[in-house]
Amino acid sequence: MKRIINSFLVSLVVLTGCTKNFLDVNKDPNNPAVTSLNRLLPAAEQGMVYALGFTNDNRGARGLTEVLSVYMHQVTVREAQDQYGADGNEFNINGAWKGMYSSSPAQVGSDVLGCLQNIETIINQGTQEDNKIYTGIAKILKAYAISQFVDVFGDVPFSEANKLISDGIRYPKYDKDSEIYPKLLALLDEGIADLKADAENPAKPGADDLIYGGKPELWERAANTIKLKLYNQLRLVQNVSAQVTALVGSDMLIESTEGSFMLKYGKSTTPDDRNPGFNDYYAGQKTHYQSPWFWAIMKGYNPAILTSNPDPRIPYYFYRQLKNDEPSQSPSEYRDGGYLSIAFGSIGPNRDFSQDQSMTVFGIYPVGGRYDDGGAEKVDASSSTGAAPFKMLTNADRMYIEAELMSAGVLAGDAKATLSAAMDESMKMVDYVVTLVGNTQVIPKLVGSAAVTTYKTKALAEYDAGSAAKKMEIILTQKWIGSYGSSVDQYTDYRRTGYPVLFNPNNPAQAPGGKLQPPISGDPSNPVQPAIQVQLTRAYPLSLPWSNDDLSVNVNAPPQKQPASARVFWDKD
Repeated sequence: MKRIINSFLVSLVVLTGCTKNFLDVNKDPNNPAVTSLNRLLPAAEQGMVYALGFTNDNRGARGLTEVLSVYMHQVTVREAQDQYGADGNEFNINGAWKGMYSSSPAQVGSDVLGCLQNIETIINQGTQEDNKIYTGIAKILKAYAISQFVDVFGDVPFSEANKLISDGIRYPKYDKDSEIYPKLLALLDEGIADLKADAENPAKPGADDLIYGGKPELWERAANTIKLKLYNQLRLVQNVSAQVTALVGSDMLIESTEGSFMLKYGKSTTPDDRNPGFNDYYAGQKTHYQSPWFWAIMKGYNPAILTSNPDPRIPYYFYRQLKNDEPSQSPSEYRDGGYLSIAFGSIGPNRDFSQDQSMTVFGIYPVGGRYDDGGAEKVDASSSTGAAPFKMLTNADRMYIEAELMSAGVLAGDAKATLSAAMDESMKMVDYVVTLVGNTQVIPKLVGSAAVTTYKTKALAEYDAGSAAKKMEIILTQKWIGSYGSSVDQYTDYRRTGYPVLFNPNNPAQAPGGKLQPPISGDPSNPVQPAIQVQLTRAYPLSLPWSNDDLSVNVNAPPQKQPASARVFWDKD
């Protein structure tokens, strides 16, 4: 028998505290005191980012990037997502689902930060208070959050979700993914209209808006850019040329690094507002190995793309705790000088040894870690600040989307010039993140450096020489590299286009010892290094399984899907 309580049913908890008047019979317990909009908004924003980002158990952050960064071969782990094994019982999927749909206290740092219930409350309460700045922001947040879940899960609760308080709906149905998308586009338009109607409201958000500080124009630009992204994702199943042409011609898209759609984390430890991925710097056990596939492509080892063209972002992306000739903590599986990792799908004897003091960890760009200056320090909480933002949709992403649309013939324009500008903006974003992180290292700028010029020149020459398919691959590969640290759109791009090309242990050309692997240097602590053994027993998941926590209690939920065959509606092939 299904339980009555689930993550959709919990009403919004209001922090009222105990007082001497707790027996006051004149107060209706079913209508608690109203929580202010400026407390609900940061909870909604951070709850959304927690549901999409990396997991940090200490923070209550449980996000989809924890799974999808492995599926997109930028991170390798020893948890369920290895071998594409995340299922409906997987901790991060259930946690992300709960964080998105459940109700929560209006308190940043709470164990459960439910995004959508807080958003519904903002919309209802903001309408009552005639504050359309808050309702406009909330509608844009709702459209974006739901779109991310549709892109990952397919059918999800939408029309009836989080309607217990307002409509008494206890068990929300799962709406068809193809029917949700038009409603999200309309909701974005509603949000923009609200912002324009109330732009001068003196009660608009300020510091409580963790994304844009209450600036209506930046929210409007973000909403339009989200629309552009959604139309691009529809282009294989719908003619979107008129819509994307109008959006690009409106001059109201994200237009700057600083104006990117992102949530900035901080440096504080009490309360802890650092990027959840920075947890590997101070956790008792580190869990995120940097994918050898990602490393190989950025190092220029892959003969199929960006060959012999090392990426200048490497020391910003990865931090090596070992020097080139330094012995590792334990027998190693995958070593390239000071770089140490494990392979996706590994079944080798050295996969499970502890390497906390040897493994290559996140660098400064994705999570606010350390810039790799060759010092090879053993990292801890004092190594950096963890103040890297979670990047949802950047100015560079917008340019890559336009380059894809141009390359596909959907949007008029110069795809190569747009790609070039997007690569410049990706480098600029790295420099910008470095300034936000603000650790004590002396870190060189990427923009204007000779290394960037060389890298871009070679990459664009490869683009010029490529077929139409290769051109698309280069655009999507550069977007994949630039969006490191946020994997939902990467997963969407791969299923839509087949790019970037990902590691497949069952492909003989890619298997260890095959030509697409980086060289494996000797490990002084492991002179007789066994051959790396990998295998893949599961097909690539075309969507993620739904949360079994919800399926077990929601009487209107569908049966669990088969992820390897359950396509999202925009996934034509």
